[in-house]
Amino acid sequence: MSEGYYNSKKTDDICVDVCGGGVQGSRAAMSISRLRCILKGLDLKTVIIFLVIIPVVIFGLYVKGQSITYFLRPIWEKPPKPFTVIPHYYQENVSMETQCKLHGWKVRDYPRRVFDAVLFSNEMDILMLRWKELYPYITQFVILESNSTFTGIPKPLRFANNRKKFEFIEPRLTYGMIGGRFVKGENPFVEEAYQRVALDQLLRIAGIEDDDLLIMSDVDEIPSAHTINLLRWCEDIPPILHLQLKNYLYSFEFLYDSNSWRASVHRYETGKTRYAHYRQTDVLLADSGWHCSFCFRYITDFTFKMRAYSHNDRIRFSHFLNPKRVQDIICKGADLFDMMPEEHTFRELIGKMGPIPHSYSAVHLPAFLLENAEKYKYLLPGNCIRDGG
Repeated sequence: MSEGYYNSKKTDDICVDVCGGGVQGSRAAMSISRLRCILKGLDLKTVIIFLVIIPVVIFGLYVKGQSITYFLRPIWEKPPKPFTVIPHYYQENVSMETQCKLHGWKVRDYPRRVFDAVLFSNEMDILMLRWKELYPYITQFVILESNSTFTGIPKPLRFANNRKKFEFIEPRLTYGMIGGRFVKGENPFVEEAYQRVALDQLLRIAGIEDDDLLIMSDVDEIPSAHTINLLRWCEDIPPILHLQLKNYLYSFEFLYDSNSWRASVHRYETGKTRYAHYRQTDVLLADSGWHCSFCFRYITDFTFKMRAYSHNDRIRFSHFLNPKRVQDIICKGADLFDMMPEEHTFRELIGKMGPIPHSYSAVHLPAFLLENAEKYKYLLPGNCIRDGG
């Protein structure tokens, strides 16, 4: 090298100090040498952190990230405004005039007409329980089904194919079918909203008029018959009233809480009332029925709904749909999606963590269920085993 030549390339002085003289050879050999040098400069605890603890944390976040988010929900999301709860009075031997008076209302000279409107997917048995419960007080049963799930999966027209099972309501039935749009990658709530708008049109075809009562709820949100009878006979009820329902999961064996509120009853107003499934008022009538979520006879119906409904993003791993796993979850009363409770305070969240305790009470359930207990025994306490389907 000529005199006065200057090389600006830096050398690994630290490695030279730690490992000795410089290493001559290929670039690969030099890289290995540097790695050995770095590792020599680290103590055992640091190596464990980098090679064991950090990968475990990353894997844990991947597997349980959604659960961690839900656990921290009380920090990042404020609780909704509390409902104004109307106490609910009922005893079968008390006159309707007295019942209305207890609620602060007056009794009418004649009852209002009542329309029950639902979007239908695949809840055959629950639909039967619902319509048998409400049958004495419903003017028109309005049902809309599609050949598409909210998530764009093609499906058979289950109600149309089984319509003969519901001959008892045929004279009061308004049925509609809407074709799915099958838009790939679309938010499932868009398809759901599209179908609910179509249900508005079907209600007009059914002949709904101003001041008729309209029940807005999913098929598995079942108002009790005496609740609907009360509301059709009483004057001065609120124009919109949410119904507090007991929240069951998989069957009436697992009572989760009594905080289901999305079901609602409306005094219909032309041009104003729109079919929806979100909070529309601050008024809630206590103890008004049952919400039996994922209450299916067949395992295949469980896995179908998991893939079909608007929250299908909760299927984070394919093994969630394994039939043996689903059956085990049902009997334990655990969560199909391995999620934390959706609560807004740590007290409520921690109180609901883990499987739901078994209940052995079958008191105050839909009458048709108890009258046909053998046929629907899978919905009653002590009968968690499901057919494959």
